[in-house]
Amino acid sequence: MGADVFFVLMGAILVFAMHGGFAFLEVGTVQHKNQVNALVKILVDFAISTIVYFFVGYAVAYGVTFFVNAKILSGAAGGEVFAPQGFALVKFFFLTTFAAAIPAIISGGIAERMKFVPQCLATVAIVGLVYPFFEGMIWNGNYGFNSWLEASFGAPFHDFAGSIVVHAIGGWIAFSAVLLLGPRYNRYRKDGKIQGIPPSSIPWLAMGSWMLCVGWFGFNVMSAQSLEGVTGLVAINSLMAMVGGIVAALFVGRNDPGFVHNGALAGLVAVCAGSDIFHPIGALAVGAAAGAIFVIGFDWCQQKLKIDDVLGVWPLHGLCGLWGGIAAGIFGTEALGGMGGVSLTTQVIGSLAGVIYATAAGAVVYGLLKATTGLRMSDEDQHRGADLTFHKVGANPEREIIG
Repeated sequence: MGADVFFVLMGAILVFAMHGGFAFLEVGTVQHKNQVNALVKILVDFAISTIVYFFVGYAVAYGVTFFVNAKILSGAAGGEVFAPQGFALVKFFFLTTFAAAIPAIISGGIAERMKFVPQCLATVAIVGLVYPFFEGMIWNGNYGFNSWLEASFGAPFHDFAGSIVVHAIGGWIAFSAVLLLGPRYNRYRKDGKIQGIPPSSIPWLAMGSWMLCVGWFGFNVMSAQSLEGVTGLVAINSLMAMVGGIVAALFVGRNDPGFVHNGALAGLVAVCAGSDIFHPIGALAVGAAAGAIFVIGFDWCQQKLKIDDVLGVWPLHGLCGLWGGIAAGIFGTEALGGMGGVSLTTQVIGSLAGVIYATAAGAVVYGLLKATTGLRMSDEDQHRGADLTFHKVGANPEREIIG
């Protein structure tokens, strides 16, 4: 048991480090005047998420509360719920990092024009109720949804590490939030053409992508949650999907560095669901398709739909997550070299259920906030930047004072 405690703890630390990746990916993508806000948002959202998930969300998903003494929590008193050596506590830490990824994903889509306090309130609702409801339904068997899928179509919904449960849920909540929020004040001209807003720092963006890629192996591999259950197949499939996403984004995106670095993430998002059942060649194909989906989806979102999703979180997490959930029912089959035990019908139904649920939940949460507190920064505040508006300091205070 002690080895499992350490194993899951290392997984939690790796996924926790991914939140730094979310932060720096956003820092490099937004304008310089919004970099401080990006850093603060991710860190504060993580803190709020941990508190809310501890007191409410974990109980919603798994029916477990922590309102007992430390002897019971640590497992020293025996019992079924709290295993010896605090295993249940490191499991909570591990799953908290997943829950906190939802507001971190959303943050990139609503960047540069969302008010700070309403986003904190949204995090409370999303991590306390919205996310754990669906998490418990898929990963804990709540409400009989997975049992019905298995009885009806021969297999339960398979989402090993969260293509749907985490990424699609975050991406489609963000889709609703971005629609309700509207574009940045200077994004689209009156004639409908896009006003270019270039990234502030490609190196910061790249570092964010690298941090996410490294941490993702904790996200996927350590979703086994025990040494007995861990398999190198998850590791190699994650690697192959990542490189497939990079190469596809390189070609489809015509060498654009932003697409290349996000292509790696697209592949990793898509492989989460079936990383334990794919053949490595199948994982490569899934990742490559995801890299192309991201590039095409990003351009389609910005150019055709006129949706100002700053980091492209809807195509990256929403569309690639949806693809990953469905792909598990294709490339996970024995006919395509997979482990089997999956149903394409189940995967399509479960994936679409996640999309519909997240889109509706996002509309409710952000719609209520829009009607009560408001969502958007004023045009004047957007021009000044979120750093000075909310935090009273820019990214380079010494240089700004000298200037």
